[in-house]
Amino acid sequence: MDNQKINWYPGHMAKARRQMEEQIKKADLILEICDARMPFSSRNPDLNKMIGSRKRLLILNKSDLANETVNRRWLGWFQSQGTDAVLLSSLRMNRKELLDRIDKNTREITEKALLRGMKKTIRAMVIGVPNVGKSTMINRLRGNSIAQTGDRPGVTRASQVIRVTPYLELMDTPGLLWPRLDDQNAARRLCYIGTIRDETVDLYALTAALLEELKTLAPQALAERYHLKDLSGDSAKLMEEICRGRGWLLKGGEADLERCCNVVLDEFRGGKIGRISLEEPQNQARNTVNQSDDEKAGNRNDGPDGESPAADGF
Repeated sequence: MDNQKINWYPGHMAKARRQMEEQIKKADLILEICDARMPFSSRNPDLNKMIGSRKRLLILNKSDLANETVNRRWLGWFQSQGTDAVLLSSLRMNRKELLDRIDKNTREITEKALLRGMKKTIRAMVIGVPNVGKSTMINRLRGNSIAQTGDRPGVTRASQVIRVTPYLELMDTPGLLWPRLDDQNAARRLCYIGTIRDETVDLYALTAALLEELKTLAPQALAERYHLKDLSGDSAKLMEEICRGRGWLLKGGEADLERCCNVVLDEFRGGKIGRISLEEPQNQARNTVNQSDDEKAGNRNDGPDGESPAADGF
């Protein structure tokens, strides 16, 4: 991945950005969704300027795929920064809890309207990078599948307004990346979770980079998932061993590396390797993590329900 600069900014995103800048002016609340496994890398830095001083609720989605202890640290860190944040599971959602948080963040607006004898309909705009679960969250809030979803980035191409309750509307918007992915650590992690289309990157190099991170983050979970006895080798050796352990062999006994890449990425994205957080909030700088040796020793991921330390880069 070091030799391949990741840069994926489809043409429709430029149009979507212009539309979003206009629509934000009509929003009472911004629901920003990021991936709980990597809250720094999965947040578009351009959104801060676009949102300005508007009320925002940050939703750390797929928290059930991230380390539970690290999730709590993120909530505390965002609170210390003055950002209201809530955890959301990729599988189960407490609809009432999320509606209550939306109500709490817009209560001042609704109360002012009541003083004028009006019952205010709140419009909340749902924003985030591609493939973090915006449309899935909307569907669960509403109770049916009105917003189009998919396991690939770029499914939502146009904004749509969806009524969730008699006095709450959600505006579903296309996933929006920023034009220059200068931070390649962040870009690579966006590839891990499927924000950037697999077709645009070298999947072998991407999988190799992911395995290197997992060797540090979750060595026991990685070894157990793929029946690896020794993690000391490089990622190329690990992929060969994974193929042979799973029986993914081509004619002549050659390792089926393409299948290996597809399965490892898919299983990481689905949380099958373990609950793994790629980033921690120790340092406010994007993707920079400073952990003590004691913390690292105490936070290794020992399986799907274990704990893991933060990644500190490739």
